[in-house]
Amino acid sequence: MRISTAQMFNQSITSVLDRQSSTSKILEQLSSGKRVNTAGDDPVAAIGIDNLNQKNALVDQFMKNIDYANNRLSLTESKLGSAETLTGSVREQVLRAANGGLEDSERQMIAVELRTTLEELVAIANTQDESGNYLFGGFETGKQPFSFDAAGNVVYNGDSGVRDAVVASGVTLGTNIPGDQAFMNAPSGLGDFSVNYLASQVGDFNVNSASITDPAAYVEDSYTFTMVGGDLEVRDSSAALVTTVSPFDPSTPVSVNGIEVSLSDMPENGDSFTINPQSEVSIFDTINQAISLIEDPNKINTPQGRSELAQVLNDVDSGVNQISIARGQSGTHLKSLESHSSAHVEEKLVNSSALSMLEDLDYASAITELERQQLALNAVSSVFSKVGSTTLFDYI
Repeated sequence: MRISTAQMFNQSITSVLDRQSSTSKILEQLSSGKRVNTAGDDPVAAIGIDNLNQKNALVDQFMKNIDYANNRLSLTESKLGSAETLTGSVREQVLRAANGGLEDSERQMIAVELRTTLEELVAIANTQDESGNYLFGGFETGKQPFSFDAAGNVVYNGDSGVRDAVVASGVTLGTNIPGDQAFMNAPSGLGDFSVNYLASQVGDFNVNSASITDPAAYVEDSYTFTMVGGDLEVRDSSAALVTTVSPFDPSTPVSVNGIEVSLSDMPENGDSFTINPQSEVSIFDTINQAISLIEDPNKINTPQGRSELAQVLNDVDSGVNQISIARGQSGTHLKSLESHSSAHVEEKLVNSSALSMLEDLDYASAITELERQQLALNAVSSVFSKVGSTTLFDYI
């Protein structure tokens, strides 16, 4: 078989190029520190590496979402803690004002303190985060959620929206507490109704509770209870007689049209009160009611005033409890975020370990291989140099 000069040249240059390519590949691996830089280096490992990188990218996004949610919920929990402390002091202030030995000027000072408390509470409810978004506005983060109307009542301008963050595969957590949930919609301290007492009240009694116990029999309306002799008459808003409890015993609740009403004591003859449907109360309205009661020197220490005081205190307790529940919810979400964060850290550690096994370079082996390839390249280059410079004239 004859071997032409061209064949020898081509074989030699191919060998040189192959050795150069192998050497270049090892140099690239040494430079990057990775065994697999392209899919051609190891197709099977490349698929695993791509999958692990995608998982780590997803974990990184979850961690960003968790950081965002953690920042907002931490601030929310802190502000709700301040609101809980603030509203808790309202009960003490109201009870202090009910002291019969206080002068009117002293009660006015307590009313001023309560107004300051109300303003501080509204300021907390209007808290903004570091980006200027309102914490308690629901989805309405760019609009101040709470404001005073012309009558001095606090109104809510936000909505009930909860902004969710995806913190793990298939897991979302709310990153905010809507303002109505935290401050506006506390259960009525009496149950499902509020009570209006008359200024002519003589008996020292109050309504302990007024709740719907039989929804099927319930007829929505306002009901007026009047003590006539030893009997308690109940009339609806049209003044039609609904029922008469005869004789009336305050230790036994009154049942009427699916409603059950419990009184603390015996009303005097002619005493009357009206219950109106109201299942939710606002802590802001409750504080305003307390202020109005304290500022009226002719009411605070009357039977009517003491009855209204009992209702105010019940509603204050309900408002404090509502804020406490909202705070507890934010705290629960913070614990959940911490748990998911720990799981993601562990997952990324496992993924990174698997990535290292698939793509990281064994430097000792790579250097040995580089030396071998360089030796082979030098040998091939030497042969090519000799073959390339040999001609027929060398043998003539």
